[in-house]
Amino acid sequence: MDEQLFFKKLNNLCTSKEIFDFLSSLEVMSDTMASGALQRISEVEVDDNGLKNPGLLENEVFRALCFQFEFESAKLSNTGLLNGLQALIKLRIDPQSTLMANLLSESKERLGKGQLTAENLCALGESLLELEGPSCATLEQIVTHMQGKDIERWNPREIVMVYKILQVTVRKGKQCQNLLNRLNSVTLRRVSQLSPHYATVILNSLMVLHQTRAVPLVTALCKHSVKHVPYFTDYELVNVLEAFLYFGHRDQIFTKALETRVPKSILTLHPQTVSKVMQYCCKKMILSKPIFDAVAEGFISDADRLTTDQIAAYIIPFGTLNYLPPSASSLFRKLESVLHTRLSHFQPHTLLNLLHSCVLIQRYPINFLPKIFSPYFLQKLQAQPPGLTRVVTSQLTQLFLTVTLECPFYEGPKLLSKYQVKAFPTPHSSPDIHLFKRVKTGLLYLLKKRIYFASEVSTPYFYLIDIEIKLDEEGFVLPVAQLEEVHRRIALCVDGQNRFCANSHNLLGEEAIKQRHLQLLGYEVVQIPFFETESLQNSRKMAEYLRKKIFPHT
Repeated sequence: MDEQLFFKKLNNLCTSKEIFDFLSSLEVMSDTMASGALQRISEVEVDDNGLKNPGLLENEVFRALCFQFEFESAKLSNTGLLNGLQALIKLRIDPQSTLMANLLSESKERLGKGQLTAENLCALGESLLELEGPSCATLEQIVTHMQGKDIERWNPREIVMVYKILQVTVRKGKQCQNLLNRLNSVTLRRVSQLSPHYATVILNSLMVLHQTRAVPLVTALCKHSVKHVPYFTDYELVNVLEAFLYFGHRDQIFTKALETRVPKSILTLHPQTVSKVMQYCCKKMILSKPIFDAVAEGFISDADRLTTDQIAAYIIPFGTLNYLPPSASSLFRKLESVLHTRLSHFQPHTLLNLLHSCVLIQRYPINFLPKIFSPYFLQKLQAQPPGLTRVVTSQLTQLFLTVTLECPFYEGPKLLSKYQVKAFPTPHSSPDIHLFKRVKTGLLYLLKKRIYFASEVSTPYFYLIDIEIKLDEEGFVLPVAQLEEVHRRIALCVDGQNRFCANSHNLLGEEAIKQRHLQLLGYEVVQIPFFETESLQNSRKMAEYLRKKIFPHT
């Protein structure tokens, strides 16, 4: 039978019985047709749980096909040999059997003689990865042969397979950057042809291979991925999010696509996928209310089946980005319930991060603070990496300051002074240099002398104030060096874009708690946000703006 007609008929058959009946009607078939038949059998008889009907391996027609491959492997074409090998691997044929040993031996012999095409090399690489795993020494030999092939002619499947093989060989210390550079260049021109799955596999490979210089390819793949967000599997979506995080990519259209996908499928998405979505939003400072509201509802429904790391991943971004969803009361009631039953299951640093994020948004874990401040827990924190770093002791100090200022009824253990820090090193605490300079120039224009305001002032309460102004009882400005007759202290918070969520006027949690605490400590807090000052073109206009903000009744 003509091969084209054979494959047309074969691909319309949907059970192994139909395939065996069809093959029985043929007197002769080529090895390419035989390997195609094995591949079709594997397609209809293998699913995620393995072989549907193990009895088919005893079928006479199947055994006849295997006989041809076992005893005539030297006579097979490259395509017949390698496609047959792939199909038999998928059908879970014993790797130690004579059949598989003969096919592998013949494949490796042809590889050594340089007889395999690029397509053959990819097929063999895929088979070896499946059978022998990343430790297979022959993979390096395949890469060596690939270096001499014409990459320009490779199809997307071959490109993806080469990235997979390179992932393994580069991990073992083999340098293949020249091949990677050629491969990245060709892939860039083929991005539009890639399926969602292939795009995610390549993104993952670029991340594993540390291809930080392949910016055009990464950008093109990220943009290509955006339109596939509704169709990605959980695994593919996690791969894309990890790549976006690794390469520092952020895309508003991608966020919009997530805002459509996540709320619709929050109850069917795997918790690890939801965790990665929240990690992406948190790291990129993206406050997406549709996503956060949906995740809150998902947590209320599914919290009992989440791991402790997933619980933290769901909740911490709410504190970091300073957002309370409409279901906040139910959300934190559920969190408290989970903590009561599973508190001992949390790793110390995970628990501290979780409880610290809660106080950023005025949710006070009073019932759990005695544990946090206990010497035993602090010893566990110190023993577990990263130990009692400055960030960790800052979180402990801020928890202690919060209960002191905001929960005066708390009567549990206090945080020992040796665990307290003198200043909070928050990553977004430094003021925007350009805005800071403009504000100081405007203040000088308004107050006439530099002695009337101080910048970056340390306080006894761990916080650093951007600009401090002192007033006497009658409202006159005092020199900042003066210590007597100070009736009011004004703290100017010069809030650049780095203290807000991305593309938003929503303060980050760490800045919101600072301003809240400064007020409770007796300061009059005056916020100078970047979006109110962008249109002020000169010092006079800035001074007039500052006068209205700082002295509204004067």
